[in-house]
Amino acid sequence: MKSLSKKILLVEDDSKVCSFINRGLTEEGFEMTVAMTGKQGMEWASSTIFDLLILDIMLPDINGLDICKAVRQNNQHIPILFLTALGSAENIALGLDSGADDYLVKPFKFIELVARIKSLLRRSENFENRFVKEEAIYRFSDLQVNDTTKTVSRNNEEISLTSTEYRLLLMFLKNPYRVLSRTDILEHVWGVNFDIGTNVVDVYVNYLRKKLERNQNPRVIHTVIGMGYVLKESDEHTK
Repeated sequence: MKSLSKKILLVEDDSKVCSFINRGLTEEGFEMTVAMTGKQGMEWASSTIFDLLILDIMLPDINGLDICKAVRQNNQHIPILFLTALGSAENIALGLDSGADDYLVKPFKFIELVARIKSLLRRSENFENRFVKEEAIYRFSDLQVNDTTKTVSRNNEEISLTSTEYRLLLMFLKNPYRVLSRTDILEHVWGVNFDIGTNVVDVYVNYLRKKLERNQNPRVIHTVIGMGYVLKESDEHTK
């Protein structure tokens, strides 16, 4: 089974720097999400689970320091790397005091950026493996999954799922607003490569939908025609 790539959010307003980092890290095997404004970066950081954040400090609207502080209110452990043209000791200290784990002064060599990222990810993985995790709870809208007790509820009403349905739902909850292809789902939930003609994903998505949508609850798992499925709130353009 192929594991999902490490997911990185890059918040950078310089289009050339952004393109350079995005292309390079994608080639390194990371799954990149790019925001070119602080507002967009804040929205991504608060709505999606990432393995690491790369934040420019000087942004035209919400600066990287404020994004870092907001993220740290809800997540103490995600690695955060600052990119900054402000290389004085005072500015570096200010960045670290806001909750960042590391910084890299522009201009920088790409090989050093990759080394810093890998070091932060190793540190994060070592922390998770070394200490007992707190109760793992995933929430989306009125839906909640406690991955410690393996319980699912919607509007505070418990929902009984099979082990496969549970793994499928958990995958969606860990990747909200991200379109998941049938291949992604097959590999991550079932752990094998099924024949391309199988409809097992569609069948189980329908099973899961029926349980989540009972009592007239609105749909949260939507079909993206020709691409797969996405966890998002209902609107008039989704199925």
